[in-house]
Amino acid sequence: MKTNKGISKLFYILSIICGTIFYSCDDVKKEEKKDGEQQKIGVLLVNHGSRSETWRKALMNLEEKVREQILSDGKVKGTKTAHMEYTEPSIATRLKEFDAEGFTDIIIVPVFLTVSPHTFDDIPTIIGQKEDPQSKEMLKVEKIECYKPKARTHITPNLDFTDILKKNILRRTKELSKDPANEGLVLIGYGDETYDKEWGELFDKVAESVKQEVGISEHSYGWCGHIVHYDSEKTTEAINTILKKKNKAIVIPVLVAHDENFQIKIIGGGIEKVKDNKNKVVYKPDAILPDPNVEKWVIDISAQYAAKTGNR
Repeated sequence: MKTNKGISKLFYILSIICGTIFYSCDDVKKEEKKDGEQQKIGVLLVNHGSRSETWRKALMNLEEKVREQILSDGKVKGTKTAHMEYTEPSIATRLKEFDAEGFTDIIIVPVFLTVSPHTFDDIPTIIGQKEDPQSKEMLKVEKIECYKPKARTHITPNLDFTDILKKNILRRTKELSKDPANEGLVLIGYGDETYDKEWGELFDKVAESVKQEVGISEHSYGWCGHIVHYDSEKTTEAINTILKKKNKAIVIPVLVAHDENFQIKIIGGGIEKVKDNKNKVVYKPDAILPDPNVEKWVIDISAQYAAKTGNR
């Protein structure tokens, strides 16, 4: 979904600043806890959604792994997972469930890689934090239900707010690298046409960090999502860029979870177009999840927001 880039970028910067001190930007609009109100805090993990059962299972597994620790101190009374699009349970479905169960505050943790209209516009519009007619119309076209809960909502920052991505890509690169001096690193992500510059800067930053640790000197990146219309050609181009300088390309899919359409069909299909790919390309069709660091991030940021929310 398209959005006003300047306004959205400012919104993101403000949300990050607010997130750093454990406040969500929406909090200033929410009424304070009423006298005598019995507060009940829930955590909703929100992901993009996918038609792939493997992908959906990975996100459900994430909640299963963090639930016990999130609930351990008693501040959070329940956790749920929602898919933004393609499948149930949707965000609206989960918010209705929280309302029916008497929750007063919902901490929304977007399990998204980095900036996009999803975090700027879609999620805030879906939950009633924003009133954007254009976004609402697009959500309607895509059959994504909007629902403003009775509970107060608090949105946390995305994954790129931390150094988790660097650690994740470093670990996966080390697993595949055998001869760093003769290898180059290729990162393939979903991409976003509205925030192409921001995505590129993130991938460059991550690649530079990994290269220093591993001893690889060259990198490139490409997109496999809607920015390239789900085309495998950009994967092929990114790999060939490396093979002009190095003997082998290590290809890392920078995707939150495994989706057969992306890791196998698009990225795998792009690799198949590379000449002598069996000898020239090293690839494992994995994903960011599962990752203990991501689990810890979900637990920590939920606890931070629960502590702040509970002290209203």
